[in-house]
Amino acid sequence: MNKPSKPVVGGGAKKVLYALKTATRIGLDNTAKALTAKNACKACALGMGGQKGGMTNEAGEFPSVCNKSIQAQSTDIQPGIPPEVIDHRLSELRELDGHELEHLGRLAFPIHKAAGSDRYVPVDWDVALDLAAQRFAVTKPERSFFYSSGRSSNEAGFVLQLLARLYGTNNVNNCSYYCHQATGVGLNSTIGTGTATVEMEDLDRCDFILVIGANPSSNHPRFIHKLKGVRDRGGEVVIINPAKEPGLVRFALPKSVKSMVSGGDFIASDYLQPRIGSDLAVLKGLIKAVLDSRAEDTRFIADHTEGFEALRADIAATNWAEIEARTGLAQADIERVAGLYARAKSAVIAWGMGITHHLNGVDNVEYIANLCLVRGQIGRQGAGLLPLRGHSNVQGIGTIGVKPVLAAEVMARMEATLGVTLPREKGLDTMRGMEAAHRGEIDAALIMGGNLYEANPNSAFAEAAFARIGFKLFLTTTLNRGHIHGHDDSEALILPVTARDEEWQPTTQESMFNFVRLSDGGICRLKSVRPETEILCELARRLLPNSPVDFEAFKQHRTIREAIARIVPGLEDLADIDIAKREFHIRGRILHAPEFKTASGRGRFIVRNLPPAKEELLLTTVRSEGQFNSIIYERTDSYRGMDRMDVMMNAEDMAGLGLSEGDAVVVESEHGAMEGARVRVFDLARGSVMAYYPEANVLTGTAVDPRSRTPSFKATPVQVRKNA
Repeated sequence: MNKPSKPVVGGGAKKVLYALKTATRIGLDNTAKALTAKNACKACALGMGGQKGGMTNEAGEFPSVCNKSIQAQSTDIQPGIPPEVIDHRLSELRELDGHELEHLGRLAFPIHKAAGSDRYVPVDWDVALDLAAQRFAVTKPERSFFYSSGRSSNEAGFVLQLLARLYGTNNVNNCSYYCHQATGVGLNSTIGTGTATVEMEDLDRCDFILVIGANPSSNHPRFIHKLKGVRDRGGEVVIINPAKEPGLVRFALPKSVKSMVSGGDFIASDYLQPRIGSDLAVLKGLIKAVLDSRAEDTRFIADHTEGFEALRADIAATNWAEIEARTGLAQADIERVAGLYARAKSAVIAWGMGITHHLNGVDNVEYIANLCLVRGQIGRQGAGLLPLRGHSNVQGIGTIGVKPVLAAEVMARMEATLGVTLPREKGLDTMRGMEAAHRGEIDAALIMGGNLYEANPNSAFAEAAFARIGFKLFLTTTLNRGHIHGHDDSEALILPVTARDEEWQPTTQESMFNFVRLSDGGICRLKSVRPETEILCELARRLLPNSPVDFEAFKQHRTIREAIARIVPGLEDLADIDIAKREFHIRGRILHAPEFKTASGRGRFIVRNLPPAKEELLLTTVRSEGQFNSIIYERTDSYRGMDRMDVMMNAEDMAGLGLSEGDAVVVESEHGAMEGARVRVFDLARGSVMAYYPEANVLTGTAVDPRSRTPSFKATPVQVRKNA
């Protein structure tokens, strides 16, 4: 196995110094105020902040803070962008990369670009809101599209989807279709609920954690503390990932003096590196090894599951030769890891988008559930399933209805509670919405937060789709490339919004553990920005003057929460959360008893075929340590020792192509070419290529998992050649 050119330990003194430098740049007082206020962390969904304090997690542990938290705060605390910066042609602004745009400052006033104009100009709030209402008023609802990122609050998300549906469309979406939608579909088909079955405290009760298709050292750094805790208790941490990520091998935990002084703690007790796209074969191999050793939990299977004999037959029909050929792993290595799992008393299986970003992502999730069920590692404390979600409220946004299809019960309750009739036409998911835009069938879009342009696969497709939307309304804190690409001939309006800790009233967010937190808001940095709910309610009042819903009353967040509590099952405790200050787990989701939400009340074993094998080089896109989703905080990935245009490959694959370390290369796929790159040796499985998202989106395609509608960002056939 080839070794990394520069072995690196995750975390450590460099990250502490980086955090100090960032805090100093934005002001130590500002940083301390932001981090200690009672607001949920703006970065990942692991669960930090809220009423227990800004640096306390939902299990009550302090200090619970990471580099991602500080990076997220750093851009929110920036001063406003000067008007003279806005007064540049789009062509000039497009010379800036994502990092430069993010660090221009906060958008402090509404800006408008007329169709055919070459630049944005400032406008006042009334003009902006009147204009937005006028544009949607002349648009047929079926030719519109509403989208929210996962950083928005539950309150804003509920108003967004309600506005869209009363306007007349179910084309309502959030960013989960491009990340964990496959998780929701796969878990619903197997255990009857689409979210985590564990609470944060379960990570302190288990003696085994399997992390598959994720790199929490970069993307969920505070999760590393939980992995280290398992090792400290004598348990096992197994990583399955095509890349040997330095921070998952060894990590120097900043809040542990011993860890810092010793040069870091070993995180993974075992590490498998399968070929990209072979996850289903790996999972079948693990189940096969469990069954071959007769380690299945026969009583649990008999009492609490259905479909086991079909799974047993499927596994028996999958031979080791095929598993080894597809995965690049030896049978003995898979059996060794399966043995660790079989001996565990309480196991948690966690995964990320390395599992979901495939054309068979749902199948992958179902087999993770199969692996869990076959050992009875669910339905009790300390054991279960944990999808590692990104955005801090992406799960909550889906819970409160920002999706194209509402559950029948939720729709009926919404109509009865609010006295409205909602449209029944099937809404467009995110990719179908973008495809409709690409065909010229979307005339107006409201995009709340995020960077939908760069979240899309196939950059050329995304730019063309954006360009064909006649009017785009953005709600954002800072500028990104989605605000300057795809607008030359169309119209765009960008409205500046408050950050979470600047909200005028308390808001709520849901963590990946189904825990709802209350954020106080209240910090004032920029006087002219407005909360998303305020903007949406003002737009609704103008657009729907005869609506039976009193959107003026919905400007009060308590009114919104009271409506949600009556409408969405499990959120009843939301009604008085601002008064009681009592944060809570959503009812009926944490599975500490084997009571599944399926029709039979049993966990379902599901059988799926292996996908067609691919022999060519396969590209997976990844995030760096210095970014969060599409936001680029730092151009250098300090853990991997790479720059953003570096393309990582296995040393033997490079040699076979006549490539040497640092060569300038062009990476090509059927969708496009990535130029200006250089190739670097990295500890990767054979046949694998790794490049950074969103830069490498020029290579990825728009094909989706037919069941989840999630694009395949993680297994794109590519060719790599030396740049002549």
